[in-house]
Amino acid sequence: MKRTMLYTALFTLAFGAGSASAIQLTPEEQMGRHVYMDKDLSLNRTQSCATCHHRTAGFADPTNSRDPYNTMVSLGDDGISKGGRNAPTSAYCGFSPILQQVDGEYFGGMFWDGRKTGKVLGDPLAEQAQGPPLNPVEMGLALPGDVVIRVSESRYANLFVRYFGPDFFAVLGDDETDDGYLDAKADAAYAKIARMVAAYERSAEVTAFTSKFDTAALTAQELAGQKIFNENCSSCHTDKVVGSEPAPLFTNYGYVNVGVPVNTRLLTVPGTVYDGKDFGLGPVVGDTAQNGKFKVPTLRNITMTAPYSHNGYFTTLKEMISFMNDRGGLVPEVDQNVTTATGDMGLIPEELDDIYAFLNTLTDK
Repeated sequence: MKRTMLYTALFTLAFGAGSASAIQLTPEEQMGRHVYMDKDLSLNRTQSCATCHHRTAGFADPTNSRDPYNTMVSLGDDGISKGGRNAPTSAYCGFSPILQQVDGEYFGGMFWDGRKTGKVLGDPLAEQAQGPPLNPVEMGLALPGDVVIRVSESRYANLFVRYFGPDFFAVLGDDETDDGYLDAKADAAYAKIARMVAAYERSAEVTAFTSKFDTAALTAQELAGQKIFNENCSSCHTDKVVGSEPAPLFTNYGYVNVGVPVNTRLLTVPGTVYDGKDFGLGPVVGDTAQNGKFKVPTLRNITMTAPYSHNGYFTTLKEMISFMNDRGGLVPEVDQNVTTATGDMGLIPEELDDIYAFLNTLTDK
């Protein structure tokens, strides 16, 4: 306890009072916040984690949410490249367990396809944090050591030295192989940096639990929507506490193919890697029975994170809700393993409006 209090005092002295929310962050969370906000950690110094996961869009991509019909995926640091998947929220992700198979179904891991399993660092969220800086379509750095170098050059580098010790950045010059840094030690330093980012994403600044659902009484319509939602949607978007989370996240951390169509608009976007046939979890786990399945997202802040689905096909949340009720004859992008739990709910428009009203109560203040 004394050590934590000392570090908190040192961090406050180093950066001044700052915002009220920043003062309340632990040293680990505060280091992670600096990394999360730092555009210098991309190749051309134009993009940070917050660029595509910003609080104004529920910690999803604000550019996408402003124009979800035309902008479904995020622009990379090079100003040209675009990914093939819609950026999900980075909030409320820290409770996802390590990827595991239970009775033939998969749960946990990170990214839409679960490829960051958590089995390397013991933390799927920290593994996810390592991905974007080294992704050539996103932030574009080549090697873990490149990220460590950029952090060593930052105005907050002293916080890492203070926390991890004076040798934290010594890995950058102790070996002349592979462009001047030792791979194994650079990898270890990069893992520590990623753990700090994960700590920030788990902080109350990102994972807030301040929605109306958490803090106030619901209206009659919202309560009606909650009841309809629980009867029709809770098998995947459970309203129960699943693991260590303090309140429901409205996800079972599983994977499902709900029959989302090909996003033909995305096929015409210059620079995108989308080819109209995304198999999701299947190739990651080497199991065709998982083809077309994508991670069940949390519904917290869902009204802020347009567009919707892995390929951004749905421009509005109401469109997504309507599709889950009745697929409307749309052809699935991947026609294997499509769930029968959605697409034939038989709900009337008024009931869909009630569900929408309830989902609005999950938006943080």
